[in-house]
Amino acid sequence: MKDAHGYQLTGCNGQAQALLDQALEQFRCLRTASLASTEAALEASPELVMGHVLNAWLYLLGTEAAGIPVAQASLDQARALPQNDREARHIQALQLLIDGRWHASGRTLEDLSLEYPHDLLALQAGHQLDFFTGDARMLRDRIARVLPDWSSSVPGYHAVLGMYAFGLEESGDYLHGERVGREAVSLQADDAWAQHAVAHVLEMQGRREEGIAWMRGNPAWQQDSMLAVHNWWHLALHYLEHEDFETVLALYDGPIDGHQGSLAMELIDASSLLWRLQLRGVDVGNRWTGVAERWAAMANDGRYAFNDFHAAMAFACSGRTDLLDELSEAQRRACQQDDDNARFTGVIGAPGVEAVTAFVDGQYARCVDLLRPVRSQAHVFGGSHAQRDLIDQTLLTAARRSDQHSLARGLQRERDLLARQRSAA
Repeated sequence: MKDAHGYQLTGCNGQAQALLDQALEQFRCLRTASLASTEAALEASPELVMGHVLNAWLYLLGTEAAGIPVAQASLDQARALPQNDREARHIQALQLLIDGRWHASGRTLEDLSLEYPHDLLALQAGHQLDFFTGDARMLRDRIARVLPDWSSSVPGYHAVLGMYAFGLEESGDYLHGERVGREAVSLQADDAWAQHAVAHVLEMQGRREEGIAWMRGNPAWQQDSMLAVHNWWHLALHYLEHEDFETVLALYDGPIDGHQGSLAMELIDASSLLWRLQLRGVDVGNRWTGVAERWAAMANDGRYAFNDFHAAMAFACSGRTDLLDELSEAQRRACQQDDDNARFTGVIGAPGVEAVTAFVDGQYARCVDLLRPVRSQAHVFGGSHAQRDLIDQTLLTAARRSDQHSLARGLQRERDLLARQRSAA
């Protein structure tokens, strides 16, 4: 039996095939329902290899250590079953990621996509790995390599366009990225990643009113979405630049953090927004306390340095030195591992956490000393340009507060010139 793109599915029956296709279709739009559909497909056929594969990806792409045992169990079940070549490559990529080989996992999926260009799961997982490793070129080129094999007649074309749009934006091609992203959303209004790609363009070009209109004008991305909080965060950034702090805090207390989310990807947005507000001198009250409590479960992970950096903000700002110590010890262990996160942590994660702590302690000169050597390498620990801009904002504020006037002036000039260049692109 074959999937919607004509690829053979091992261990599949008719009911399982329909449910798997549904799960994959939901995942293309980053719908939370994709997990339930995957579980239903496996109930219909426990021998469905791609069902176990999809389940493992869903747990691993959250970047949390807690997801690894679940993913490993799914992977072990898939490995015990007969597999075809495409399925075996997914299994290889999954094991590499579980073992902390983020780059090798992405390379395995890269080769898989060259042979099976309509495998959207491989494209999406690879695209996310490019994001997690900060590889802007591969965010674009992984998709560019297969784009000629796609057209509007192939199911899921909108998702391919959405991923390509984000890759174009991260590569600085704002004009093309916006056009492709808008086309993707016109094909599938609830494609949260495509919506997000255009949001990035508008953010990077400082098009505040258009950004607000873009996010407010399409409610489809807000429903049942793994990316809803992040897209609300993008909307909040536009109001932040308008210094409409009341609206920013209302968004924070509502769709961004009102549900008290405990997923790392949502806590990153919460930490990031509160930190940006504080850099502007806004009193955020006791909001850090709840964020720190929810980050606490991941303080000992040492799995992904980008998460550690944002968790440290919450721990430092809420006075949780116990959790900061736990996180720092986890980072020390991470640096001793033979995996990719050892580099993520050593190059930017550990200095970043130290800089955050120094900033909160009022040691602004120390914060400057820690951030200046690493900011040009910040892509190493992943995230987008918009997310990593927090490092530059922190450096600029720390330079001002430590009376390093020449440096602060230079950094501000640099930002102003870059903003003008981006708005004209």
